[in-house]
Amino acid sequence: MSRLKRASFRLVFKANIKIIDIAFEARFESAEAFSRAFKREFGQSPSEFRRSPKWLNWYEKINMLFIQSTKKTDSTMDVKIIDFKEQKVATLAHYGDPKLHYQTSMKFIAWRKETKLSPIKTSNTYGIPYSDPNVVKAEDFHFDLCGAIKADIPENEYGVVNQFIPAGRCAVVRDIGNRDDLAKGVYYLYQQWLPTSGEHCRDFPVFFHYVNFVHDVPEHEVITDIYLPIK
Repeated sequence: MSRLKRASFRLVFKANIKIIDIAFEARFESAEAFSRAFKREFGQSPSEFRRSPKWLNWYEKINMLFIQSTKKTDSTMDVKIIDFKEQKVATLAHYGDPKLHYQTSMKFIAWRKETKLSPIKTSNTYGIPYSDPNVVKAEDFHFDLCGAIKADIPENEYGVVNQFIPAGRCAVVRDIGNRDDLAKGVYYLYQQWLPTSGEHCRDFPVFFHYVNFVHDVPEHEVITDIYLPIK
C-alpha cells in the first residue's frame, strides 16, 4: 500500500512521467498489474486518478494505512532556536475540508509552473495552518500554501496573493518521514517544550517548511521543519 501511496503522488504531481514508468518504480511487472492494484485500493485507475483524483476516498484508504503503521514516536524531540529572516511569499489559501487540501496544492503548483515566479525546485515551500484539523470543523479549516518569491506578484486568476512570513526567533523541530502526523511535532512544541522553556509565543501561527516532497524522494526521506514563532 505504501508503494501505491507514493505512486499516487507521482501520478498527480509528476505529470511528465509516464504511467508505465511509475508502475515500474512501484515494483510492478506491468502497467496492467499496477492499474488493477491501484483501482482495487483507490477506486480509480491510475489515468483516472491523474486526471481527477478523488481525494476523500484516497484519504480514507491512506488513513487506514497510517493507523496500521508503526511510525516512531519519540518522547523527546531536538528543539533548536533560530532567527528566521522575513520571507516574502506567494500564497494560496485553502478553506474547508483538510482532506481536500491537495486540490489546492495542485492549483498552486499549476500557478508556480505557469508563472515561474516561485520555482518549486529553487524556492522554499511553506504551509501555514491557522487552525487544528483535529479540533475545528472541516468547514472552518484554513491553511495557506506558500512559495518564496523575490518580488511582489501581480493579480492573477488563481487567487494567489502576496504575503510574508515575519522575521523573528523560532523554535524548530525536524520531522523525518511521512507527513501524516505533523501534529505530533506541533503538539510537542506547544504542550511539552514551551511550558518549560521560559519562552513565549509571538502573534503568528506555527508554520511548516517542506524541505522536499514525497513525489521526489522515498517517503522515509521526506523532511519537514516545524517552526514555532517565539518572542
